Amino acid sequence: MPWRSIDTVLLDMDGTLLDLAFDNYFWLELVPSHYAARAGLDVGEAKELVARRSAELAGRLEWYCLDHWSRELDLDIAALKWSHRHLISYLPGAARFLRALRAAGKPLAVVTNAHPGTISVKTAQTQLNRRVDTVVCSHDLAAPKESPEFWAELARRRPFDPERTLLVDDSVPVLETARAFGVRHTVAIRRPDSRLPARDIEGFPAVDGVADLA
Repeated sequence: MPWRSIDTVLLDMDGTLLDLAFDNYFWLELVPSHYAARAGLDVGEAKELVARRSAELAGRLEWYCLDHWSRELDLDIAALKWSHRHLISYLPGAARFLRALRAAGKPLAVVTNAHPGTISVKTAQTQLNRRVDTVVCSHDLAAPKESPEFWAELARRRPFDPERTLLVDDSVPVLETARAFGVRHTVAIRRPDSRLPARDIEGFPAVDGVADLA
């Protein structure tokens, strides 16, 4: 990375700093199994139903909202996350990467679509909020990172120079929106889930994990 040309570092949380293995297990296995038990469904049926409802909300704040899913599935999603928080962890080398950037004096912000309830669980488990300067939640800005409104509102509340900003994210739609806003340095993560092989990424520089950027 051309670090001398970068003044601000924006980092996604889930799949960039924290292992998406937790989220994939939580939403693809744990939630459907609990929903199946509550609704009297076969687990396979529950998985299909949750996946279908999830697909309908992709790219919208509701997709990330614990309150929405608690109402939709009649489950206490936040409590379920707290009870399984021991499964939350950093991706390989991510904590070391944050220490290196802190030592270099780079302003660090986590920018995440995660619901405030999710952020509470994950920062309690990982102390991520103590390793960065700020955590920006898209719910507080009333727009997901996939929308231009998020970036305009972020720049209004926390001014930054897009030409001298780095964004690292595992979501290509988010990177596309940030690039369209003018963020010059955009990098994709190929292995957001440590259990899975690296993905093919087109259109953006990509690394297996943030440790490769140090």
